[in-house]
Order: sequence, then structure tokens, then C-alpha cells
Amino acid sequence: MKVGIIGCGYWGPNLVRNSNALDDVDVAAVCDPRAERLDFIRRQFPAIGRLTNDADDILKAPDIDAVIIATPVSTHYPLGMEVLANGKHLFMEKPFTATVEQAESLINLAEQKRLQIMVDHTFIYTGAVQTIKRLIDDGDLGELYYFDSVRVNLGLFQHDVNVIWDLAPHDVSIMDYLIDRKPRAISATGMAHFDSDIENIAYISTFYDGTLLGHIHVNWLAPVKVRKTLVSGSKKMVIYDDTEPSEKVKVYDRGVEMIQNRDQVYDLLIQYRTGDMLAPQIDLTEALKKVTREFCDAVNENRSPRTDGQAGLRVVQILEAANRSMRENGRVIELS
Repeated sequence: MKVGIIGCGYWGPNLVRNSNALDDVDVAAVCDPRAERLDFIRRQFPAIGRLTNDADDILKAPDIDAVIIATPVSTHYPLGMEVLANGKHLFMEKPFTATVEQAESLINLAEQKRLQIMVDHTFIYTGAVQTIKRLIDDGDLGELYYFDSVRVNLGLFQHDVNVIWDLAPHDVSIMDYLIDRKPRAISATGMAHFDSDIENIAYISTFYDGTLLGHIHVNWLAPVKVRKTLVSGSKKMVIYDDTEPSEKVKVYDRGVEMIQNRDQVYDLLIQYRTGDMLAPQIDLTEALKKVTREFCDAVNENRSPRTDGQAGLRVVQILEAANRSMRENGRVIELS
């Protein structure tokens, strides 16, 4: 499969490296408008013959089968439409698009053209998230109570998107994958500092049918880097800390049980359960290696990848609703 890659900023070179490492993939061309980034690719990957500053050299190239886009989100939709219109499979960096309408348009065109779309929700392919997914699917956690995630650091301010669109796609995609249910409503609050209208801190709540609750905190203005997720169930609880070098997932046999006193019907007793902690062995293979492998296999096998356009659409629906809620002071937004 011949692949063209558009965008060689922060993430693009990682996609070049992992795609180039696949035996059955040929990175035929790389595009970036900046000469210094193309020079970097030339030094790192001298076997790549075509380096260009014109996206049309990839979009309209008859020998390229699929295109990987790693550009700012504002360019995703027009570039994606060009990729699909030219009969090429599409791999899109997160977030999929800037609006729900754009995501739906790309999905519809791909279906018409019988092409595959994959969205780079990288964390779905980590050994840690896959381990938690197995625990949930096997019933080890029991009934889920909440998903609580924190993703904060100091700096990395973006000039074109706020902190929700920059950081939250990671946690929203993880939540969507693990819970496998769409929330019924979204509420979010946030704040912009430094005389800017781009929010640098936000809190997102997702409400599901029943008693399940999701919460995501994203922040560019924290003194330390934190990447931690808690998933609580009626049987066990999980902590996923992505900053841990080895024991990224810890499973706690702990919880709370409510026991009704038989003699007093309205008297509820709280009983705490404190058991062992287990740190399961997880696959530490680089997630992006699995991502590029999945894209290649999905194209060759003519099937939807694990993180397809529909997965990207679900994430964009939550991001769009959260952004709207935040701009309306936390108003609860019902999802269709």
C-alpha cells in the first residue's frame, strides 16, 4: 500500500516513522509547507523520495492509495474531502473534525466511495486501555459507577483551539471505548486567562442513563503533568496512570456495600470492602505501531478499523456539546 502523509509538525514524524516500519507499506510522499520540516524528514528518512510543500502532489497522485493527515483541526475537513473525492483511504489525526456536520459529511462520502476512514485515537491501542477494556467486558469490575479522568500539564498552549479540543479528545475517546454507551447529556465549565478568549482549563461531565457518571478535567495551567484515570465498579476499581513507567494499571478489590438492617427497614449500614491490589502485566508495545498496523489491515481486508469514522464522530459530538455548554456557563446539553 502506498501512503502519502500531509503534515510534519509535532505528531507527523511519528506517523512517518511507524508507517515506514511496516513491511507492506510504502511511504511514497510527505508534504509540509515548511522547508525546515521537510529537511528534517529528509535527514531522518532518506529513503522517502518525494517531499513536497504542495498537498495536491499527494491528494491527486494516481499511485497513492491512502493519505494520512496530521494537520490542524481546521484543515481536517477540506483535506479529508479531497482525499476521499480522489478515491483514497483516509487516516485522520484527532480530533476527527471541528464539527459534527463535517464528520457526518466525511463518513457519508467514504461510504459512497467504499473507502475506509480511521481516526488516530492512539490511546485506544495502548496495552493499558486494552487491559481495562477486558476487565470491564469480563465483568470483573461489575456495574460501572463512574469514569473520572485528569489530563493536565504546564504550557503547550494552542493558538487555534481551546483545551477541550486539544486534550479532551484523548480521554473522551477512552471513555467512549471503555463504556461503549453514548451519554444522554453533557455539561462543561471552563475559563480563559491572559486576556485570551481561548479556554485553558475545563471540566466536562457526561451523564448516562442510570447512575453512571463521567468526568474529565483538562488543563494547560497545572504545575505538574498528570495523566490519570479512575474507573469504579460495584466489584472492583481501576487506576490508570499513564505517567507510570511500568505499572500503569492497578486493580483494587475495594468498594462500598450498603446493607439494610433487617430489624429496622429504613436503617442502611455502610460496609467497606478492602481487598488486594493487583498490577496486571500489560503490553508495552508502542500504541502508534498498532495504530498504523490496524489502518493497513483495515484497508487490505476491506473492513472498518477499530477507531473508524463513527468513533471519531461520537467523540466530536461530545466535544462540540461540551464546548457549547462551556460557552453557555455550564448549561446541560442533551445529545440526540
